[in-house]
Amino acid sequence: MPVRLRKFIGTILIIVLVLVYALVANTIAVATLGNAPWWGHLLYFLLTGLLWILPAMVIIKWMAGPRQQ
Repeated sequence: MPVRLRKFIGTILIIVLVLVYALVANTIAVATLGNAPWWGHLLYFLLTGLLWILPAMVIIKWMAGPRQQ
């Protein structure tokens, strides 16, 4: 697959990932954190704010292509 096409597909995937992830994370927060203390909100949003990086790293590694020797 050409590098430009791989990067285009990867960019679209990352945008979709961020949008869907933010929607799901906020929906879960609204449904479960209504009466939680402030530190519960802090921990939840700290964790979910960092957790999206893992699937994004996989997509970015795929975009870079195989290692060249």
